[in-house]
Amino acid sequence: MRKIILASKSPRRKQLLEWAEIPFDIVVKETDETFPEGLAVDKAAIHIAKQKVVAVRSEVAKDSVILAADTIVVLKGRIIGKPKDKEDAVRILSDLSDHQHGVITGVVIQQGEREISFSDRTEVSFHKLTPEQIAFYVDKYKPYDKAGAYAIQEWIGVVGIKSVTGDFYNVMGLPVSRVVQALNEFFPTL
Repeated sequence: MRKIILASKSPRRKQLLEWAEIPFDIVVKETDETFPEGLAVDKAAIHIAKQKVVAVRSEVAKDSVILAADTIVVLKGRIIGKPKDKEDAVRILSDLSDHQHGVITGVVIQQGEREISFSDRTEVSFHKLTPEQIAFYVDKYKPYDKAGAYAIQEWIGVVGIKSVTGDFYNVMGLPVSRVVQALNEFFPTL
Protein backbone atom coordinates (compact mmCIF):
# COMPACT_ATOMS: atom_id res chain seq x y z
CA MET A 1 0.00 0.00 0.00
CA ARG A 2 1.22 3.50 -0.84
CA LYS A 3 2.18 5.72 2.09
CA ILE A 4 -0.53 8.10 3.31
CA ILE A 5 -0.38 11.31 5.32
CA LEU A 6 -2.02 11.17 8.74
CA ALA A 7 -3.23 14.67 9.68
CA SER A 8 -3.38 13.93 13.40
CA LYS A 9 -1.11 14.14 16.42
CA SER A 10 -3.13 11.51 18.27
CA PRO A 11 -0.85 8.73 19.54
CA ARG A 12 -3.86 6.39 19.47
CA ARG A 13 -4.55 6.96 15.76
CA LYS A 14 -0.85 6.48 15.05
CA GLN A 15 -0.88 3.20 16.98
CA LEU A 16 -4.00 1.91 15.21
CA LEU A 17 -2.56 2.61 11.75
CA GLU A 18 0.67 0.88 12.79
CA TRP A 19 -1.33 -2.15 13.94
CA ALA A 20 -3.08 -2.19 10.55
CA GLU A 21 0.36 -1.99 8.91
CA ILE A 22 -0.60 1.04 6.85
CA PRO A 23 2.51 3.04 5.91
CA PHE A 24 2.14 6.71 6.80
CA ASP A 25 3.82 9.95 7.72
CA ILE A 26 2.36 12.44 10.17
CA VAL A 27 1.83 16.06 9.18
CA VAL A 28 -0.04 18.26 11.63
CA LYS A 29 -1.04 21.92 11.69
CA GLU A 30 -3.09 23.59 14.39
CA THR A 31 -6.71 23.45 13.31
CA ASP A 32 -9.90 25.14 14.39
CA GLU A 33 -11.99 22.40 16.01
CA THR A 34 -15.26 24.32 15.98
CA PHE A 35 -18.23 23.64 13.73
CA PRO A 36 -21.31 25.54 12.60
CA GLU A 37 -24.09 25.70 15.18
CA GLY A 38 -26.94 23.30 14.44
CA LEU A 39 -24.79 20.86 12.47
CA ALA A 40 -25.80 17.23 13.09
CA VAL A 41 -23.40 15.49 15.48
CA ASP A 42 -22.13 13.00 12.89
CA LYS A 43 -21.52 15.87 10.47
CA ALA A 44 -19.71 17.89 13.16
CA ALA A 45 -16.99 15.25 13.49
CA ILE A 46 -16.61 15.10 9.69
CA HIS A 47 -16.47 18.91 9.49
CA ILE A 48 -13.58 19.05 11.96
CA ALA A 49 -11.74 16.21 10.18
CA LYS A 50 -12.14 18.09 6.88
CA GLN A 51 -10.61 21.19 8.51
CA LYS A 52 -7.57 19.07 9.41
CA VAL A 53 -7.21 17.94 5.78
CA VAL A 54 -7.47 21.53 4.52
CA ALA A 55 -4.86 22.66 7.06
CA VAL A 56 -2.18 20.19 5.90
CA ARG A 57 -3.01 20.14 2.17
CA SER A 58 -0.52 22.94 1.38
CA GLU A 59 2.22 21.21 3.41
CA VAL A 60 2.32 17.97 1.40
CA ALA A 61 2.82 16.83 -2.20
CA LYS A 62 -0.14 17.51 -4.49
CA ASP A 63 -0.91 13.81 -5.06
CA SER A 64 -0.65 12.84 -1.37
CA VAL A 65 -3.44 10.80 0.19
CA ILE A 66 -4.42 12.58 3.40
CA LEU A 67 -6.33 10.90 6.22
CA ALA A 68 -7.84 12.96 9.02
CA ALA A 69 -10.24 12.06 11.82
CA ASP A 70 -11.97 13.69 14.74
CA THR A 71 -13.76 12.01 17.62
CA ILE A 72 -16.58 13.51 19.65
CA VAL A 73 -18.61 12.23 22.57
CA VAL A 74 -22.38 12.76 22.68
CA LEU A 75 -24.48 12.46 25.84
CA LYS A 76 -28.23 13.05 25.61
CA GLY A 77 -27.81 14.91 22.31
CA ARG A 78 -25.11 17.24 23.70
CA ILE A 79 -21.57 17.18 22.35
CA ILE A 80 -18.99 16.83 25.10
CA GLY A 81 -15.57 18.07 24.11
CA LYS A 82 -12.18 17.85 25.76
CA PRO A 83 -12.09 18.99 29.38
CA LYS A 84 -10.75 22.47 30.08
CA ASP A 85 -9.22 21.53 33.42
CA LYS A 86 -9.37 19.03 36.29
CA GLU A 87 -12.76 20.20 37.55
CA ASP A 88 -14.24 19.96 34.06
CA ALA A 89 -12.85 16.42 33.63
CA VAL A 90 -14.42 15.37 36.93
CA ARG A 91 -17.75 16.94 35.91
CA ILE A 92 -17.72 15.22 32.50
CA LEU A 93 -16.94 11.78 33.96
CA SER A 94 -19.61 12.30 36.63
CA ASP A 95 -22.11 13.03 33.84
CA LEU A 96 -21.05 9.89 31.92
CA SER A 97 -21.22 7.71 35.05
CA ASP A 98 -24.10 5.20 34.95
CA HIS A 99 -25.17 6.41 31.48
CA GLN A 100 -24.83 5.41 27.86
CA HIS A 101 -23.20 7.82 25.45
CA GLY A 102 -22.22 7.84 21.80
CA VAL A 103 -18.70 8.13 20.46
CA ILE A 104 -18.61 9.41 16.89
CA THR A 105 -15.49 9.56 14.75
CA GLY A 106 -15.61 11.51 11.52
CA VAL A 107 -13.11 10.46 8.87
CA VAL A 108 -12.01 12.26 5.70
CA ILE A 109 -9.70 10.71 3.11
CA GLN A 110 -8.62 12.99 0.29
CA GLN A 111 -6.34 12.88 -2.72
CA GLY A 112 -6.52 15.96 -4.92
CA GLU A 113 -10.16 16.38 -5.97
CA ARG A 114 -11.13 12.87 -4.83
CA GLU A 115 -12.57 12.55 -1.36
CA ILE A 116 -14.48 10.15 0.80
CA SER A 117 -15.92 10.99 4.20
CA PHE A 118 -17.93 9.05 6.74
CA SER A 119 -18.64 8.82 10.42
CA ASP A 120 -18.78 5.79 12.67
CA ARG A 121 -20.76 5.63 15.93
CA THR A 122 -20.16 3.37 18.93
CA GLU A 123 -22.38 3.27 22.01
CA VAL A 124 -20.56 3.06 25.35
CA SER A 125 -22.14 2.47 28.77
CA PHE A 126 -20.37 3.24 32.02
CA HIS A 127 -20.99 1.55 35.35
CA LYS A 128 -21.76 3.93 38.19
CA LEU A 129 -18.40 5.46 39.03
CA THR A 130 -17.60 6.58 42.55
CA PRO A 131 -16.20 10.07 43.16
CA GLU A 132 -13.01 8.36 44.35
CA GLN A 133 -12.67 6.41 41.08
CA ILE A 134 -13.18 9.55 39.03
CA ALA A 135 -10.67 11.54 41.11
CA PHE A 136 -8.11 8.73 40.89
CA TYR A 137 -8.43 8.51 37.11
CA VAL A 138 -8.25 12.24 36.51
CA ASP A 139 -5.30 12.69 38.89
CA LYS A 140 -3.30 9.77 37.50
CA TYR A 141 -4.16 9.83 33.77
CA LYS A 142 -4.84 13.56 33.21
CA PRO A 143 -7.32 13.04 30.33
CA TYR A 144 -7.35 16.68 29.23
CA ASP A 145 -6.66 15.93 25.56
CA LYS A 146 -9.47 13.39 25.21
CA ALA A 147 -13.04 13.93 24.09
CA GLY A 148 -15.29 12.89 26.95
CA ALA A 149 -12.36 13.09 29.39
CA TYR A 150 -11.40 9.42 29.06
CA ALA A 151 -9.52 6.86 27.00
CA ILE A 152 -11.16 3.44 26.79
CA GLN A 153 -7.78 1.67 26.70
CA GLU A 154 -6.76 3.14 30.07
CA TRP A 155 -7.72 2.18 33.63
CA ILE A 156 -11.16 3.82 33.45
CA GLY A 157 -12.10 1.63 30.49
CA VAL A 158 -10.98 -1.54 32.23
CA VAL A 159 -12.87 -0.91 35.46
CA GLY A 160 -15.63 1.49 34.45
CA ILE A 161 -17.11 0.41 31.14
CA LYS A 162 -20.14 -1.82 31.29
CA SER A 163 -20.63 -2.37 27.55
CA VAL A 164 -19.54 -1.30 24.09
CA THR A 165 -21.82 -1.65 21.08
CA GLY A 166 -19.96 -1.05 17.85
CA ASP A 167 -16.30 -0.67 16.92
CA PHE A 168 -14.07 -0.61 20.02
CA TYR A 169 -11.28 1.05 18.02
CA ASN A 170 -13.65 3.86 17.04
CA VAL A 171 -13.72 4.79 20.74
CA MET A 172 -9.91 4.88 20.70
CA GLY A 173 -10.15 7.44 17.89
CA LEU A 174 -10.27 5.64 14.55
CA PRO A 175 -12.60 2.98 13.10
CA VAL A 176 -9.51 1.44 11.56
CA SER A 177 -11.11 -1.54 9.79
CA ARG A 178 -13.56 0.80 8.06
CA VAL A 179 -10.66 3.11 7.16
CA VAL A 180 -8.80 0.19 5.58
CA GLN A 181 -11.91 -0.76 3.58
CA ALA A 182 -12.34 2.85 2.45
CA LEU A 183 -8.70 3.10 1.40
CA ASN A 184 -9.00 -0.15 -0.58
CA GLU A 185 -12.25 0.94 -2.26
CA PHE A 186 -11.36 4.56 -2.90
CA PHE A 187 -7.74 4.03 -3.88
CA PRO A 188 -7.62 0.50 -5.34
CA THR A 189 -4.14 1.12 -6.76
CA LEU A 190 -2.55 2.04 -3.40
